[in-house]
Amino acid sequence: MNISYNWLKEYLPLDLSPDEVAAALTSTGLETGSVNEVQPVRGGLEGLVVGEVLTCTAHPGSDHLHLTTVDTGSGEPLRIVCGAPNVAAGQKVVVATVGTTLYSGEEKFVIKRSRIRGEESCGMICAEDEIGLGTDHSGIIVLPADAQTGMSAREYYGIESDWTLEVDITPNRVDATSHCGVARDLAAWLTQAGRPTALKRPAVDAFRIDSPLPAVTLEVVSRDACLRYSGLTVRGVSVKESPAWLKNRLQAIGLRPINNVVDITNFVLHELGQPLHAFDAAKIKGGQVVVRTMPEGTKFVTLDGVERTLTGEDLMICSAEEPMCIAGVFGGLDSGVTEQTADVFLESACFHPAWVRRTARRFGLNTDASFRFERGLDPNQTVYALKRAALLVKELAGGEITGDIRDFYPEEVKPWPVDITYRKINALIGKEIPAETVKCILASLEIAIVSETDGGLSLRVPVYRMDVRREVDVIEEILRIYGYNRVEVDERVRSTLGYRTPTDRRYRLETLISEQLCGAGFHEILNNSQTRLACYDGLTTYPAANAVQLLNPLSADLNAMRQTLLFGGLQSIAHNMNHRNRNLRFFEFGNCYAFRAEEQTPEEALSGYREEYRLGLWTCGRRIENSWAHANEDASVYELKACVQHILTRLGVDLRKVAENAVSGDVYASGLRLETPSGRLLGTLGVVDRKLLKRMDISGEEVYYAELSWDALMKETRNAGVVFSEISRYPEVKRDLALLLDRDVLFRSVEETAFESERKLLRRVELFDVYEGSHLPPDKKSYAVSFYLQDESRTLTDRQIDRIMQKIRAGLEQKLGARLR
Repeated sequence: MNISYNWLKEYLPLDLSPDEVAAALTSTGLETGSVNEVQPVRGGLEGLVVGEVLTCTAHPGSDHLHLTTVDTGSGEPLRIVCGAPNVAAGQKVVVATVGTTLYSGEEKFVIKRSRIRGEESCGMICAEDEIGLGTDHSGIIVLPADAQTGMSAREYYGIESDWTLEVDITPNRVDATSHCGVARDLAAWLTQAGRPTALKRPAVDAFRIDSPLPAVTLEVVSRDACLRYSGLTVRGVSVKESPAWLKNRLQAIGLRPINNVVDITNFVLHELGQPLHAFDAAKIKGGQVVVRTMPEGTKFVTLDGVERTLTGEDLMICSAEEPMCIAGVFGGLDSGVTEQTADVFLESACFHPAWVRRTARRFGLNTDASFRFERGLDPNQTVYALKRAALLVKELAGGEITGDIRDFYPEEVKPWPVDITYRKINALIGKEIPAETVKCILASLEIAIVSETDGGLSLRVPVYRMDVRREVDVIEEILRIYGYNRVEVDERVRSTLGYRTPTDRRYRLETLISEQLCGAGFHEILNNSQTRLACYDGLTTYPAANAVQLLNPLSADLNAMRQTLLFGGLQSIAHNMNHRNRNLRFFEFGNCYAFRAEEQTPEEALSGYREEYRLGLWTCGRRIENSWAHANEDASVYELKACVQHILTRLGVDLRKVAENAVSGDVYASGLRLETPSGRLLGTLGVVDRKLLKRMDISGEEVYYAELSWDALMKETRNAGVVFSEISRYPEVKRDLALLLDRDVLFRSVEETAFESERKLLRRVELFDVYEGSHLPPDKKSYAVSFYLQDESRTLTDRQIDRIMQKIRAGLEQKLGARLR
């Protein structure tokens, strides 16, 4: 949010520079990201002065130029060649001296000493469009005769630079979404810093009802959605351009002036934090404002010209006949104030945050008003803001305040009671803060002290502090004004004995695997756990019905919690491919979420929701490219499988006990499920289906993906340990077999059958060649497999080796129908 430094000074007598103000706000928790100078006129009229034309004669070499001498109050008069038809001796003019920079759109040029048609010119007499004060170029600016020669144009026109402070507002600090709110925190900080400063609020004592004539009436139908609604009618206004001071205030914070009435509502919004809306009273049919919902499917055209379809949960501000405005979100096209408006109805309301939030998200709208309503506003401020706006309307647009204020406020919201103790304050902050300092800070934050004891205080927290409801919240307020940096660090070290928890183990192993993957050429990525629900449309592996949907999403692209890490990685791959980076290896740790309606019970609201920590791996492109030592080689699913096996091995998983079952569907074109003997799913890996790749705008590349359940792996390996053994003194023996098998037989089956046939001396089984071709039957393939045998106690004899290989061979023939080639 942008805060104007000059605007802020209207409520506080500041002697701090803009940068000092930014530092002070940051120390109170209102982090200020940048401070930028804002000039109402580009260049700030620097180098321009008021001059007096002493002489004016025709240029001897031109029929339209003039030779002038101009006194600028700097000593010797300047010789200036001027082409304006209205230049004459005795005039007071605006002069750009040599070295002055002038701007024309995005271009700029510097005034230099030059010769024009043979005559020297040492400056320029300016028209209003040349210095940014208007659009007229018919002649030079002629100032009144009493203008002081030598005065800077900046001073003459009252041009004042401003500074914009970019303040990052956290969701709980809706009270700081205005200049008065920021000034209140700054006043508290200044008081604590030994510079007692009083906050000056805009006065509304001059408010009076000018005419008893009937005004627009009010009816609130949807009472649960409208906490308070205040309205006022002003008749006989003149809608026109806003004065310069008001336009400058709005432009300084990035708003575009529209007209005086609309600008007043925006001004009060950013002054007090209370959204207002101005209706053309002549367009309020029936002379009545009705706050209600409309029937499902009602069409409504908003201020941006877009026709929107309303639901039964969209609160509307209506006339007696039709909707006029989406409450707290956006105005309607036909009910706003225009230059033809004579009578105005001003609205100042407090709507229920949940209603505004749902409607704003449903229509994808984020306005200054909805930003504040969604966070909860103080209903006790609506009438004050309404009076402030009405007085400004009378001052800038004329008119009469007609009829009484229409105010619907069925249940008054009162300050929140909180009790605090000095003992708790000192314990949480870690420093003993004097009681008088505590009371001074509370007073500066407008937190009322109702009663006091030796041990603490009974307080009433203002309604606008929606986030301060507990003792710890008040203590946090005290600390942020007192200053975090003023709490000293004790020189003594206090520690307790600890032990390694399961969480410590998870973190240690996560770091270990991350380092392993980085060493293997992977890059870690981090994606948002919120995703687009449309990603799951049509999927059976991750159905959209199982997604955890957000009630108040930030946008339509972030309206659900992710069920899998897959889509975030695919988005990262697509982004990199669009930037011509195609050889990618990514990994990510993150939570995934799911909702199982069938598991939900009435007794436990969260029983149907699941959260699981997972590890995702993606590879695509080439594994090796442009190497002098190796030919180009594409990434493959086998490379990914090897990475997964290395991870499992590093964690202590026995690969021989992991079952690999084929899986296919709408996520993988082909893949594997990795399961324990008990059926626990450890993860999946495979080739991502091309339909998903196309949906994510990835073309021309295969993408290989693995997703491991980190929670399941932690359970599976919780008792795993490292066992050390002596290296065998006896040699390992290798025997190779060429096996003819059916095409649907996996190597995993060959490995399992071999170990079932020889459990004692068989150490490992490796596949080193696969052949499918014209020399084999069409439904067959050939595996070349190595079997490694070893006895830890003696050297194996040929007879033992042959007997073992015979057993393995027989097992393969019986279980898999294998034959030797």
